[in-house]
Amino acid sequence: MRIFVLLAFLGIVASLVSAGVYLMKDQGRHSRMAHALTLRIGLSILLFLFMLLAWRLGWIEATGIPVPA
Repeated sequence: MRIFVLLAFLGIVASLVSAGVYLMKDQGRHSRMAHALTLRIGLSILLFLFMLLAWRLGWIEATGIPVPA
């Protein structure tokens, strides 16, 4: 579970870094930056949905901040 989340997070960061490199390198002539950012958004949504599913199936527990009664 932790390995999957870590790999997904690293993929999101790598996509963001590659978008920055394409921004500097291509200077608006190609759409590689847009594709990298689209991949980042897709990975972020998939990670969120996976975390929601894992919580729903009981694989993880939400601890949260204790609310005084």
